[in-house]
Amino acid sequence: MKRDDFLKHVAWTGTGIAWTLSATGVFNATPALAQSDGISFVQISDSHIGFARPENTDVAGTLQRTVAAINAMPVQPAFVVHTGDVTHLAKPTQFDTAKQILGTLKAPLITLPGEHDVIGSPVAFMAAFAHAGAPDGWFSWDQGGTHFLALVNVFNFEIDGKLGEKQLAFVENDLAAQKKSTPIVVFAHVPLYALYPPWGWTTEDGARVMAALRKFDAVTVLNGHIHQIVQHTDGNIKFATAASTAYPQPAPGTAPKPGPLMVPQSRLMSVLGYRSVAIAPNTTATIADRSL
Repeated sequence: MKRDDFLKHVAWTGTGIAWTLSATGVFNATPALAQSDGISFVQISDSHIGFARPENTDVAGTLQRTVAAINAMPVQPAFVVHTGDVTHLAKPTQFDTAKQILGTLKAPLITLPGEHDVIGSPVAFMAAFAHAGAPDGWFSWDQGGTHFLALVNVFNFEIDGKLGEKQLAFVENDLAAQKKSTPIVVFAHVPLYALYPPWGWTTEDGARVMAALRKFDAVTVLNGHIHQIVQHTDGNIKFATAASTAYPQPAPGTAPKPGPLMVPQSRLMSVLGYRSVAIAPNTTATIADRSL
């Protein structure tokens, strides 16, 4: 299988099958993921456990449905990343419910906070989903030939996204140590670019992160927050927001303000979902969005 065929195949199946590149330029299937020749993972977002309105009266059920779909994948992803708003009001019982459901994932779980997870304080989120070695919440790691950054940009959540000087210095130092050819994947909750500032769908100091990312050959930035799939490309940087597992929001500027969007019950599962992501060597990510 040639490289182009590989990308089309992964996009179509979304199964995250790992492949190795032979000396003849032909890809061969391998049974394992997270190899040095590529990696596949799954992104879920905005589960809002505790939400109880007519737009979705069973958000725990739709998160369970999401987990079941991921667990049914024929080859498990290297990890599952939840890009924030695990809970709706950051209450201990909501974190407990989310942990019970997400704890049934077969793949390892990485979780970022959304603004709903830190209402009043980040303590409950950190107690439930803290990442070892990341006292401030942000961190990076290398896996499958890709460099990953998990950021926290909900420090100004009543207005828009914000990273802060300490985190920006971490990002710039971290990226300065990476090779230009290394694929970079960044996770955040709020969009890093100005997707729709009138609704706060932007990160006010995100431009410094993007400036640090421009030297790389292939960059992918994945976030949640806006409960709908929007893709955008800026030079070498590919942005993609994810669907929610709880409820949709209106398209940018199509309503007086953002918020839960009521759709017919028969359509709800079609606007909720998760995505699988595959990265072949030295390329940007191939994204396959899946509805529930």
